[in-house]
Amino acid sequence: MSETHHTRVLIIGSGPAGYTAGVYASRAMLEPTLVQGIQPGGQLTITTEVENWPGHAEVQGPDLMIQMEEHARAAGTNIIADHIASLDLSKRPFTALGDTGTTYTADAVILATGAQARWLGMDTEDKFKGFGVSACATCDGFFYRGQDVVVIGGGNTAVEEALFLTNFASKVTLIHRRDELRSEKILEKRLLDNPKIEPLWFNELEEVYGTDMPLGVEGVRVRNVKTGEITDIPCKGVFIAIGHAPASELVIDQMETHMGGYVVTKPDSTETSIPGAFAAGDITDYKYRQAVTSAGMGCMAALEAERFLAAEK
Repeated sequence: MSETHHTRVLIIGSGPAGYTAGVYASRAMLEPTLVQGIQPGGQLTITTEVENWPGHAEVQGPDLMIQMEEHARAAGTNIIADHIASLDLSKRPFTALGDTGTTYTADAVILATGAQARWLGMDTEDKFKGFGVSACATCDGFFYRGQDVVVIGGGNTAVEEALFLTNFASKVTLIHRRDELRSEKILEKRLLDNPKIEPLWFNELEEVYGTDMPLGVEGVRVRNVKTGEITDIPCKGVFIAIGHAPASELVIDQMETHMGGYVVTKPDSTETSIPGAFAAGDITDYKYRQAVTSAGMGCMAALEAERFLAAEK
């Protein structure tokens, strides 16, 4: 039997932005409800070592998200294991429908559904995710100090990842299925001028291979798109850099978005084009995409939701 649940603040998403919003909204006595979604904890749950979270020299991604969930729950956030299938922002209170059949109504909504790295969809790519295959150089590049890595892609994301990885890796091979990059020209020049980076044109990833015990990458096989020739490239890290897709399906037709679906917020704010709806974390952040910046935006969103609701009184 379906039921209706009303809350002053509905938080959709359970990554660093969502859980932080829950902590701050709870401390503001707003008694928020947080709906976790399909992947409670977000992208950090598929990350192993995290070494750039303040206060932890090293922490496992899943462990960090468990701690954040426990903190939000202890602060007073009502955390629900459900997935929001639809969201109506045309009138207030806003209305959301969960996969469980529960209807959620809210005076304010914080969108913290994040973004997902685009993957190639290969079996061997999936096998080594978190064990040599990554989609975030700023998250994992440090682990490849003095080693050879490869980057897959040819746009801004790939070039930026390759350039960043030169701070650690001894060699970066950029694999692209064309012979020219789609990145900004200034980035292309920096890449081509960097002696640590070797572009491999007209090639695409065919397979990632490595060891099973322990699980780890030893290299990749790439295929020349013109000749079909297969080449082995020994490496310890594979960075898939073909972009990110913001999880904005719930609002793509209801509020202002840009850059392929990222939610637009006002300058220095988490306010969206719809009063009472706020966006925090990777759903709006196409630039940094870091856990710590997402958490900061979660804090901002909760504080702004509190002020929005207080002004209505």
